[in-house]
Amino acid sequence: MNAQKDVRRPAGGRITRYTVIKFRLHPSAEQAELIEKTFGCCRYLWNQMLADVQEFYAAASVHYIPTPAHYKKEAPFLKEADSQALCTVHQNLRQAFLNFFRNPSRFGYPQFKTKKARQDSFTVYCRQYRTGPSIRLAGSGIQMPKLGLVTAVIHRRPLHWWSLRSVTVSKSKSGKYFCAATFKYEAKQPEASAPTPDKTVGLSFSPSCFYVDSEGSSPTLPPLSRSREKLARMQQKLARMERGSRNHEKQLHKIRLLHEHTANQRRDFIHKESRRIANAWDAVCVEESNLAELSQQQAHVLDYGFGMFRECLQYKLEQQGKPLLTVSRFIPTSKACSACGAVSSHPHGRSWLCPTCGASIAQEVNTARNIRDAGLAQARALQKR
Repeated sequence: MNAQKDVRRPAGGRITRYTVIKFRLHPSAEQAELIEKTFGCCRYLWNQMLADVQEFYAAASVHYIPTPAHYKKEAPFLKEADSQALCTVHQNLRQAFLNFFRNPSRFGYPQFKTKKARQDSFTVYCRQYRTGPSIRLAGSGIQMPKLGLVTAVIHRRPLHWWSLRSVTVSKSKSGKYFCAATFKYEAKQPEASAPTPDKTVGLSFSPSCFYVDSEGSSPTLPPLSRSREKLARMQQKLARMERGSRNHEKQLHKIRLLHEHTANQRRDFIHKESRRIANAWDAVCVEESNLAELSQQQAHVLDYGFGMFRECLQYKLEQQGKPLLTVSRFIPTSKACSACGAVSSHPHGRSWLCPTCGASIAQEVNTARNIRDAGLAQARALQKR
């Protein structure tokens, strides 16, 4: 899995990018034991620091977060974990409180972590020493502090001018270990160009076929419906088993594997489809839809991850200097004719028939063309300012 984030610089025409490459780890028994201990140490340290913050504030009305070194005397087992992973826990808790103080309704107060509720992970930052970096990719894996050389399946190698910044080790619910390596590099800032009608596409969200574009085409969906039906049968079988038995644990593990397989199908489809659209068009127009309301009206609306699709499409367009134009959902894109612009309040089925000009077109294609025209009008208005 690859993800990228851009941080723009005002001068020099250069841009700083952060790219994440995620690959699977195959640790030995000793390395897996140390990884599990690090997970536990990070979770223990988070809970202890959060409890002390609440205690200090209740006693003296002072917000103070102790450092990890404060707890190593009372808990000597913390010395077994990497000190960088423990320092990252302190930074994450500090950032969680900063986010809470800045916007409490969005982020919420930091919560205690339990062993079963959250995904286990820890982050280690790469340090430069005289002998070389503390973390580096080897031919058959990744070299990390205290863990040594961990065998990994590296499907993509970073370029030689990329610098490794941090590594996040995580464990999925199915028991697989993964590593997300963050790289930093400098690239030339792409030149932004004004969108033209012939190289701009509008996307209309469709519960049945994910989306329909202004050209009348829709993507080929992955077989998530079959996975959903299989999951329902497996959950029915799980409900008839005795909780805590060996068969119950085996069936639960199969369900976790199916959930992971479905998520991988969805993620693969989203990345491939967003990359295809970003390479084929100079501008993309989408409607600002409320997916939470749509999920209450239509079953399985969020199965294909349309929100994740828009996020992937946005950063892939930004890499090439192309805009993603978001149209307000209060514009009557589904009630207006894309040929003459007349607005009709009468409900339409799968086909749009304009009462003014008599144009006949598919309803979703008509909506996608209206979204494209509204996005182009919005881009022209921004250029005039």
